[in-house]
Amino acid sequence: MILKKLFVTFLALVVWGLQGNADEIPRKEYPRPQFERKAWFNLNGEWDYTFDFTNIGMEKGFHKATAFDGKITVPFPPESKLSGVGYKDFINHIWYHRTIQRPEEWAGKKVILNFGAVYFNSEVYLDGILVGRHFGGSSSFSFDITRFVEDGLEHHLTVRASSDLRSTMQSAGKQSLLLNSHGCQYTRTTGIWQTVWLEAVAPTGLQSVHVLTDIDQKQLVIHPRFYIENSGHMLRIALQEGKKAVGTVCVKAANSSVAVFSLKNVKLWSPESPFLYDVVYQVLDRDGTVVDEVVSYVGMRKVHIEGNRIYLNNEPCYQRLVLDQGFYPDGIWTAPSDEALKNDIELSLAAGFNGARLHQKAFEERFYYWADKLGYITWGEAPSWGMDANSVEVARNFLQEWSELVLRDRNHPSLLIWTPMNEEWWPDHVQYPRFTTDLYDLTKALDPTRPVNDASGGCHIKTDIWTVHSYEQDPEALKNLLYKDGKFFQTPNNPQGVQPANVGFNGLAVNSPYPFPQYDGKMPYLIDEVGGIKWVEAKDKSNSDSSWGYSTPPATQEEFLQRLEGQIDAILSLKEHVWGYCYTQLTDVEQEQNGIFFYDRRPKFDLKLISRIFSKTPQK
Repeated sequence: MILKKLFVTFLALVVWGLQGNADEIPRKEYPRPQFERKAWFNLNGEWDYTFDFTNIGMEKGFHKATAFDGKITVPFPPESKLSGVGYKDFINHIWYHRTIQRPEEWAGKKVILNFGAVYFNSEVYLDGILVGRHFGGSSSFSFDITRFVEDGLEHHLTVRASSDLRSTMQSAGKQSLLLNSHGCQYTRTTGIWQTVWLEAVAPTGLQSVHVLTDIDQKQLVIHPRFYIENSGHMLRIALQEGKKAVGTVCVKAANSSVAVFSLKNVKLWSPESPFLYDVVYQVLDRDGTVVDEVVSYVGMRKVHIEGNRIYLNNEPCYQRLVLDQGFYPDGIWTAPSDEALKNDIELSLAAGFNGARLHQKAFEERFYYWADKLGYITWGEAPSWGMDANSVEVARNFLQEWSELVLRDRNHPSLLIWTPMNEEWWPDHVQYPRFTTDLYDLTKALDPTRPVNDASGGCHIKTDIWTVHSYEQDPEALKNLLYKDGKFFQTPNNPQGVQPANVGFNGLAVNSPYPFPQYDGKMPYLIDEVGGIKWVEAKDKSNSDSSWGYSTPPATQEEFLQRLEGQIDAILSLKEHVWGYCYTQLTDVEQEQNGIFFYDRRPKFDLKLISRIFSKTPQK
């Protein structure tokens, strides 16, 4: 028995080494860098899988499976090349399987099974027993599987992912609702598409923190939350400036506790100087022994609105953003590597942008980490396209998932604006105004520190900033469209605020009792989709009809640069009225060819010339 136990322990340690540290594991980096523990291992890599097109997997006992015939590389979606599958048709159900083990050194700890994201709905089983369900394809979720696993034993983990993309009952983002990609709709993502990992946590460990950076009072305020409260336990928080200790605060390990750091000399986070304080959280038992430790960081900064200006650290902040859709040729929604996430930000900065609107996709936490590190402004968005915003069921599901995203990402200093939806247009139905109002109020309740853009470029119901979209290519016409004779551009169907109430999106009559809301000049006004200038490589011009972009493409690079600079100069000249822009887009995506970079991230133009244009700021 002793030899058997030693062998099992040895085997568990070998498995730990293979799963947690091997170079061949894809996306092996810790997926949650703002809340990092040492005791974890990565479940990415080869899994078994099977499709379940007729939805009879439960009848066949797939939840009790010990193997499936197919092999897939997690966390890449089955539609992607990197998954090893590359199946691009609609996938309504897919099952995954692999085995897991709990190392003996985790005895007495909670075992948490974490999923970065699974599209769209998921069920998780261990040895045929349901562990939990999650609804929504973008937010992260976790299950406490402690009672389902035993030391040294191998357990069968199965995951069922379900999607009904064309039902209009779930959000799709830019995933094509047709069989093939077309226009600005691209290859779909199904199933597991972010990292899966196990983590060991003390029963009284730290579950989350909400960090509030109060630069006006020079204080850092931290609200902790614990898995289980214990009146004899303490939370010790150490704040560091590089290797220099700034201070330590100890509070009761209670959900009602508030930890406050008073900072004499505050170092601020900004795009020009993205300084981050290091933070170490330690839960101490009655004897002062550390039972849980989390490593984190924080950026001290403030974003607020005064009049028609957005301020960062109490200074006006003009945002020169680029639309980033987060698609990759070989991974689709999943970046092939952590370096690829960082590289996209570096490409954007090299092109002269100071940030990005993360468009129709909930980006993973590693992207926000690099944005925090590199000083890159971000707008957080959800993939709202494809859903019926008049459905009460859709609203209920979207509100839940959006709340999970806000709670997950609200501590990132680079994230300045919440913009949950894009181009939604249904003011003719009582549900849409109610849904949008609830979405705004929920976001503000979870995070009162950031402005909310309710529906980017769509029908605004309750919002802190007013955003419009226009792909007018002529610079002078664009300027006159945005603001002329005291009138602002309102919606694509309302050029200067004179639209009748019974005309909806695309000019269709809706017999609506609700007039479209109008911009009143009392909040920031931004054109957060503009440009979209199509450019195709010379060798591909013969096939340019099969590609997609806005308007007639320029004939030469010189014409492209002239049009681009004209558009940006037109926007900058309206500095008293237009407070920022978002250029479409960072890279080509499949057949859409209006990026500054090609889909494989090669630059289309001399970046010095591009950067000179996008680095311009309004003249004082």
